[in-house]
Amino acid sequence: MTNSISNSVSVIDTATNTVVATIPVGFEPVGVAITPDGTRAYVTNNTNQFTVSVIDTATNTVVATIPVGPNPIGVAITPDGTRAYVTSLGENTVSVIDTATNTVVATILVGSSFGVAIAPDGTRAYVTNVGVSVIDTATNTVVVATIPVGRFPAGIAITPDGTRAYVTGIARDTVSVIDTATNSGVATITVGENPFGVAITPDGTRAYVADASSNGVSVIDTTTNTVVAGIPVGRNPYGIAITPAQQAPKSKEECKHGGYLKFGPPAGPFKNQGQCVRYVEHH
Repeated sequence: MTNSISNSVSVIDTATNTVVATIPVGFEPVGVAITPDGTRAYVTNNTNQFTVSVIDTATNTVVATIPVGPNPIGVAITPDGTRAYVTSLGENTVSVIDTATNTVVATILVGSSFGVAIAPDGTRAYVTNVGVSVIDTATNTVVVATIPVGRFPAGIAITPDGTRAYVTGIARDTVSVIDTATNSGVATITVGENPFGVAITPDGTRAYVADASSNGVSVIDTTTNTVVAGIPVGRNPYGIAITPAQQAPKSKEECKHGGYLKFGPPAGPFKNQGQCVRYVEHH
């Protein structure tokens, strides 16, 4: 969790819900993204030096500091973990970081940018600015300059199947839905006041929107694109994230962590790689 006032990142143990480390980073950290293998966290430092801090999650120390465009905000990492895309409010660019060398390998002009999300197949990056710009990640070029959405778009999330992008519009209290095949808007959904962050469930059936001025979360049914619930939360919610889908175990060690006794065969044909079972074999 980034702490913009104390210029730090807090590390929370999810088993005990306690802070186990506080890591000093740059000035006013905002965005944070973790590589798919969980070994690195990339943090945008919004003011002063305009950098991205790279944290080694094993030691909870900063191992690299990368200069990027002015006022970096959003950061997203490709599914293969090789690139980090960082938006810049102050320079109208997206910086592309090679995570192997922690250097900027491309700078893409897109307009004053805020949020960023990567398609599940890694081929496209979607960036919010005056609308939504689409970047081809193979060439790091803009393939669609502007998809019209609600005023002052901020957060963006893409469905697990990659067919839809959900974009919050702060000024009009809306969420715009983009068809990624045609790069056009297909729905506009009215939510709470000043919607900011948005996240989608692993099965793709729900989108959760943090409504900053309504002190709540709007729940969208992605099949009908209608709001089906409103959840009161604390004051001024901005960020939102959803726990990932449970993964099939791959080893005996993973079973031990869950308190099981044995790593068994798959639960069904091609369903997963194995299962944890409680029995012990007798010979």
